Amino acid sequence: MESNVKEIHDNNYEAETNTGVTIVDFRADWCPPCKMMDPILKSLSAKDELGDKVKFTSMNVDNDPQTAGQLGVQGIPTFLIKKDGKIVNRLVGARPKDAFRAEVEKFID
Repeated sequence: MESNVKEIHDNNYEAETNTGVTIVDFRADWCPPCKMMDPILKSLSAKDELGDKVKFTSMNVDNDPQTAGQLGVQGIPTFLIKKDGKIVNRLVGARPKDAFRAEVEKFID
């Protein structure tokens, strides 16, 4: 299964997340709960799941700390759900696929 999670950076965060429903995964390579979420995000981002309605993005807080700092991200993984550029939900920590999907689906028209 091809991953449709796009890696983004401090310099393109706004441009990549300002339209539609977007998930931003703030993560780090050394973070076990982040790694636990990888297959869930990969699966949900597939076109036959949520990938045709939601844009999935990922930002490594070690490489790009500025955006995470500005947004008050303290623990990882932190997932922001944005709709048309506005943060509409913030989820901290790993969670089961069905619970994560339910949180995202609240913001899909």
